[in-house]
Amino acid sequence: MLDGGLATELESRGCDISGALWSARVLRSNPEAIEQLHYDYYAAGARVAITASYQASYEGFAAAGIGAEETTRLLRLSVDLARSARERYRREHPDDHRQLLVAASVGPYGATTHDGAEYRGDYGLSVTQLVAFHERRFGVLASTGADLLACETIPVLDEARAYAELLGSLPDACAWLSFTSPDGVVTSHGEPLADCARLADGVANVVAVGVNCVRPEIVGNAIRSLKAGTCKPIVVYPNSGERWQAGDESWHGKRADLSLAALAPQWIAGGARFVGGCCRTGPSDIAALAGAVPRERQANAG
Repeated sequence: MLDGGLATELESRGCDISGALWSARVLRSNPEAIEQLHYDYYAAGARVAITASYQASYEGFAAAGIGAEETTRLLRLSVDLARSARERYRREHPDDHRQLLVAASVGPYGATTHDGAEYRGDYGLSVTQLVAFHERRFGVLASTGADLLACETIPVLDEARAYAELLGSLPDACAWLSFTSPDGVVTSHGEPLADCARLADGVANVVAVGVNCVRPEIVGNAIRSLKAGTCKPIVVYPNSGERWQAGDESWHGKRADLSLAALAPQWIAGGARFVGGCCRTGPSDIAALAGAVPRERQANAG
């Protein structure tokens, strides 16, 4: 059981996430709010908290006038906040014996362009260039003590190839690779999800492969597509069904007709082993989701 949206839930709680840094801005302005949200997700039933490092990059912070040393501190802080929430939850709920994990978010290159490129993948960059972009942040997050890396919202296969190369140089790190997709068949850039799964299948320290920040309606297709290319566990955490528009930095459309809680049982029956929510979902959605999945299924998934 994963957590839900972070930036959009922080915004709903009054945090300012405007501008290119998005949720990473809150690491400096209100880290206590991030720690509380992680805690609330654990309390709602999540077993995995994904850190606030999605938008945090050396290039993105540099453009905002923030130096490399401070960027490193903020990357480490993002993991420390999730670990602090976990320890506080354990102290206050000693009878809850679930294994609670922290996944350090590694956002895509498109997150730094702040123009919706994570839903298109039209970077115009080579695998070598993408490795160079991700390498320093990847290494810092891998050294923080997080349980795993969440390489998420990947729109193009070449970016997954870059992550695979980096994971090959860090054999003690483990990660999941999670893609964006318009239809559950291809990535946002157009490569078959089955090919993405085959790439992940060949990387020993990839623990799961899946989709995130997609419409809930396409998740079933995505599970089938991914299972055609891998025997690794499948991870799915869709958004609310709404669509983010970069031009006015707002969400459009309406929520999916069926909730995560209503849809998750069929995703699990189809082969999903990690299930949660992404943008525009919150602790109440995760609580309902946890309530819809029998406890024995959650335990067996560990």
